[in-house]
Amino acid sequence: MKIFIDTANLNEIKEAADMGLLDGVTTNPSLVSKEGHKDFRSMLEKICAIVDGDISAEVVAVDCEGILKEGRELAKIHKNIVVKVPLIKEGLKAVKIFHSEGIKTNVTLCFSASQALLAAKAGAYLISPFVGRLDDISQNGMELIQQIVQIYQNYDYETQVLVASVRHPIHFVESALIGADVCTMPFKVIEQLAKHPLTDIGLEKFMSDWKKLQK
Repeated sequence: MKIFIDTANLNEIKEAADMGLLDGVTTNPSLVSKEGHKDFRSMLEKICAIVDGDISAEVVAVDCEGILKEGRELAKIHKNIVVKVPLIKEGLKAVKIFHSEGIKTNVTLCFSASQALLAAKAGAYLISPFVGRLDDISQNGMELIQQIVQIYQNYDYETQVLVASVRHPIHFVESALIGADVCTMPFKVIEQLAKHPLTDIGLEKFMSDWKKLQK
């Protein structure tokens, strides 16, 4: 399973990349706004220079022609740019056209298996179901991942399942058990993946015993 970081913070991206585990990056307008980036294109160029993998860049248009115009310009920035398109009717129209043009798309804001099936039929490269937001309204987000993975396997769709809105390490582990292709998460969750209290206790004991040997 690929690991993506969900952020527009260049320092977090660099640190995650230095850990040797980063396969890609996802961004969205909210994340870009949070970091105060004024030049979206420049930010994407910097990210592409750090990570050699899929970099999702989201359009803000909601009509087919607008999505196509924005997406084509984004795709010119770097070969690794994946155009992020909202899962709406106009978005699906654009995804089909992008697919015919060889432009990869990440269809975002997916909350149902039916939406995911439509995105795959349109030619999406990635589908992004938001598990955390479903959990927030008392639905089991990981059940949706199971459904999508099963449906895609049933019909041999090439669309990759990217688990988004990940809130904690359990989402990450369940994604891997189900067989999702990608899991994207904030930097704080990536840090949590490597942490375990018994690891800390064991390391402290080893270091304490080593110091005794030096006396």
